[in-house]
Amino acid sequence: MADLTVTAASPIGAPGFHAGRAADLVAPRDQRLYRSLEILPGVLSWGTLVGAAVLAWTLPVWAAFFIIAFDLYWLSKTAYLSVHHFHNWRRMKRALALDWAGEIRKLPGTAAERFTHLVLLPYYRESEAVIRGTLESILANDYDHRKIFVVLAAEARAGEEFVALGRQLAAEYAPRLGAAICTVHPAGLPDEMPGKGSNIAYAADEARLALVLSCGLREEEVLVSAFDIDTVVFPRYFSCLAWHAATDRDPAAASFQPVPLYNNNLWDAPSFSRVAALSSTFWQMIEQERPERLVTFSSHACTLSALRRVGYWQRNMVSEDSRIYWNLFFATGGKHRVVPMAYPVSMDANLASTVAGTAANIYRQHRRWTWGVENVPYVLFHSIRGTGGVSLRRRLLASFVQLEGFWSLATNPFLILLLGWLPLLLGGNAFNETVLAYNLPKVTSLLMTLAMCGVLLSAIVGLSLLPPYPERLPGKFRRYAAMVLQWVLVPIHITIFGAIPGLDAQTRLMLGRYMGFWVTPKHRRERETAPAAAAGAVSVQ
Repeated sequence: MADLTVTAASPIGAPGFHAGRAADLVAPRDQRLYRSLEILPGVLSWGTLVGAAVLAWTLPVWAAFFIIAFDLYWLSKTAYLSVHHFHNWRRMKRALALDWAGEIRKLPGTAAERFTHLVLLPYYRESEAVIRGTLESILANDYDHRKIFVVLAAEARAGEEFVALGRQLAAEYAPRLGAAICTVHPAGLPDEMPGKGSNIAYAADEARLALVLSCGLREEEVLVSAFDIDTVVFPRYFSCLAWHAATDRDPAAASFQPVPLYNNNLWDAPSFSRVAALSSTFWQMIEQERPERLVTFSSHACTLSALRRVGYWQRNMVSEDSRIYWNLFFATGGKHRVVPMAYPVSMDANLASTVAGTAANIYRQHRRWTWGVENVPYVLFHSIRGTGGVSLRRRLLASFVQLEGFWSLATNPFLILLLGWLPLLLGGNAFNETVLAYNLPKVTSLLMTLAMCGVLLSAIVGLSLLPPYPERLPGKFRRYAAMVLQWVLVPIHITIFGAIPGLDAQTRLMLGRYMGFWVTPKHRRERETAPAAAAGAVSVQ
């Protein structure tokens, strides 16, 4: 990695600035503090679930009133989130319909045209069809191709076959772009975890040396998009990104977040995989309307100068996509922010060769995503230490949002599905003969039925986000009907593929059983069919 100016007084010289776990800190006191903060999320979640059962057993009347209060909270939260969901849906419709290149031409001078795009495409052992689909979508963009540099970031540990594939595709596509190169991330580098973070950090610095410096580009005018290899960009993505950077008050202090869709192979995926994919999209849509909570996720972008400020993505952890935001947050005294683009990119829904394999892969993927709980001790540790001089208000807000978010993920589905019955099961005959016990199931059922009205909005929005129906598949009406009816699976989905992997991740962190990076397999049943978004066929109706 290129030299960075790091001093003990600068935020990135602070103890634990690039910590992936407690053992990465040097001072025993810091290690003990960080380790206690790693334990905290699991203790809170398990304490809530066990405490609810104990309360239902020992004080069933109090538990019943708590259940009603919690269900009222959940109903109001569902309404609140549905409003944000609907608003972002409307924003996405406008963003997809807008001529971003035309909007750029309206800006004074060459405000947006000065930006060059550096696209990082890390891959492991994905097929040529998957990689080509992404490259073709980049070529289908309306931004000046001469200002788009692509880096195919291969892993040496994947084998020479896949390294050669990257070099072949880079040579093939280079004449149609500003540049295209293939980098090879060496295996076994010290202080690294094999995974996306270490790969794209290596690739970004290699690209800086090979492309940015050789072309005389300014780092603050290079927008780096870190994609998954299956990311298919919509035709105006780079123009949209350039416009947002050009009109931002300080693009070097901002990350830019598109909305992740999982549409590339959605029609081939089973119903529970479709619900998982669309639910992940819906949550990101909701977060786009709450920028005070928004952090970078999966495919995102920021300037090369911002990345250089913190030494690129962390190489020693799983959730590098969100950690880069927290690195920049503390490095800038809390000034770095995430700008919601309300413009989509598309990736693959989880799909394996068998239904059981698909379910297992969804669980593993969601456990990896919820391993983002490793950011909780990082945020709390640096908030306690006051790293970067972040204001007390920002530190308290960031700490609360992180703790509450992961606590809700791991506990709320269990509380919704099981808590209403616990007083009846554990409260004893004395409680079960009361009027409160008789009415409790009726009240909770009514409140949860009202809360499920949000599922109707999900079905409507979900239909509008579907890619065109592939004519190779029979039973068109039946499949569209299934796209609506599948939403009855939501209560089961948020428990099996939300709360359980979330609790699994928090328990592992609590016990010090740290996870490594798991690469989600990319599987498409019709590999010769290009993803619809590459041709701009997907649109929000």
